Amino acid sequence: MPTFRSDDGLEIFYESWGDSDGVPVVLHHGFAASGQIDWVQTGVIEALTAAGRRVTALDARGHGRSDKPHDPARFGEARMASDVVTLIDLLGVAAVDLVGYSMGAIVVLLTASRCDAVRRLVVGGIGGATVERGGVDTSVLDSAALRDALLTPEPATITNPAAAAFRSFADSTGADRQALAAHTQALHREPIPLASLSVPTLVLVGRDDSLATRPETLAAAIPGAQLRVIDGDHGGALHEPAFRKAIVDFLAEA
Repeated sequence: MPTFRSDDGLEIFYESWGDSDGVPVVLHHGFAASGQIDWVQTGVIEALTAAGRRVTALDARGHGRSDKPHDPARFGEARMASDVVTLIDLLGVAAVDLVGYSMGAIVVLLTASRCDAVRRLVVGGIGGATVERGGVDTSVLDSAALRDALLTPEPATITNPAAAAFRSFADSTGADRQALAAHTQALHREPIPLASLSVPTLVLVGRDDSLATRPETLAAAIPGAQLRVIDGDHGGALHEPAFRKAIVDFLAEA
């Protein structure tokens, strides 16, 4: 399996598809998912490679086939962004297009704010809370409630619907719930320098996504950003044909 070492010594898994010499696309999945779940199973990678793109997707620390520490100090979207920068350096290319969903959207925004190699950017599954809270919308999904939902031995006692959905998802995929819970204690909460982003950006959300409300607020905070609203909720939008088409079309623009 192709892996690299993070700057704090974790083994991070990644996989690549396509053999184009053009600008590669780097994909970062959402919380409790993996490259396989968010990008292979949804047809996004197939659509990108069919369009002639070279694609790389990584499994974030604590997820998929990457190392899964249980220490909150090893987590947070800023650390994950450092892993993406390391991966870009490993690819040895002058430019990349970045796509991130939910947690991964916060990661790629942070990456784009610190890495000059980013050419175009797609952020999905996040909305106005990114501007106001510096991360995912904890007004809908409180981090403590999510942590408790992941760690409780009795999932039937979970009362927060969004937390219950993530617990069910984590159980269905056999995720390391302790590692995921550690990340909930390190969520990014500092202002992201959105106004300084100078790359073309697409904000892509499902109209029924409770975790990505007011996406127009986010689009307005990023200079020149485009907003695309498609069918679907937080999980369902990923599987919509319009989702992958929007990504392919936007990244193909000159």
